[in-house]
Amino acid sequence: MASSGYFDLREKLKSTTPHRDERKSKYVDSAKNGSGKGQKRKFRESDGDDYEHSDDSVDLREQEARLVRDSILQKSIFSPEQCAAIEEKIDDVVAQAEAGLYREHTVDRAPLRNKYFFGEGYTYGSQLEKRGPGQERLYRKGEVDEIPNWVHELVIKPLVSNGVVPDGFVNSAVINDYQPGGCIVSHVDPLHIFARPIVSVSFFSDSALCFGCRFQFKPIRVSEPVFVLPVRRGSVTVLSGYAADDITHCIRPQDIKERRAVIILRKTRPDAPRLDSPDHCLSSSAERPAPLKAKRSYRRADPDAAHRPRVLEMDKEENRHPSMSHQHQRHSIGSENYRRRGQASDKHQDSSGRKVKMRRH
Repeated sequence: MASSGYFDLREKLKSTTPHRDERKSKYVDSAKNGSGKGQKRKFRESDGDDYEHSDDSVDLREQEARLVRDSILQKSIFSPEQCAAIEEKIDDVVAQAEAGLYREHTVDRAPLRNKYFFGEGYTYGSQLEKRGPGQERLYRKGEVDEIPNWVHELVIKPLVSNGVVPDGFVNSAVINDYQPGGCIVSHVDPLHIFARPIVSVSFFSDSALCFGCRFQFKPIRVSEPVFVLPVRRGSVTVLSGYAADDITHCIRPQDIKERRAVIILRKTRPDAPRLDSPDHCLSSSAERPAPLKAKRSYRRADPDAAHRPRVLEMDKEENRHPSMSHQHQRHSIGSENYRRRGQASDKHQDSSGRKVKMRRH
């Protein structure tokens, strides 16, 4: 995907929770029909989708948690030695991305989380012209790098031999590389893009995958999950049915205490929509962009960083309210710069009084 930098996670959350309204209406209808025994699960949108707990709402959450748990398969396939070998390859991917050796849409950068798309990539979040579920589109063929051979040999083949996926199923591999305190907001993998199941393998450290959370910002906060699934280093997680289609999943900041990477293996649907075909094929010289500037800091992480609210760049920007004195200062600086430019222009006049055009670089 495109190197999007800092984008508005609130818009992403809004566009990737297609089941929120459906669940809300389900609870309200059940209360109206009397199945709720007079107890209504109250949603207060202005308060961040909080609700009043009642015996019935607790029962509903427990039923939903069972549906999630029953549609998840977990296996321990990769040994510590196998994990170490794969983690070295992930480090190689990071290094190659920093050196600018991948196509533009292969790398997608965000605060404390980088994504690397192989085989297939797609537009989502702030990259969408029209927001909302169902608007995601696959990139044109060849706009992301192919799945590396080591992914086929070290990751996919063991999954096939253990009966997790059939041979030839995977044509999309995504590596999510999280730093401590990193997260990904609640979402459902686009149903019109990817077939089921969704398979992921965890590396570097243990973490958790949460279902049914809601995110709030300024600072970032996450509601109580419907279900929390521990994911260990080397574990394989397979989502299908309810867990894949009918409830959102996310990674919370507090669950990434150390660096963690996950390789997500999926199959795109044959009828998945793509961006419009280009008028002409990419030339070999245009296939690879200029080297990407490194945006990741490799400083030693603060062990408590994952437990403190993070202030995102979008919050910093919105909280800047310049005072009159600051405005006056900018006006003064602007006037001084204008005066200096005038003096510089005078210096560049020749003896005949003709002004010499100055180019800005």
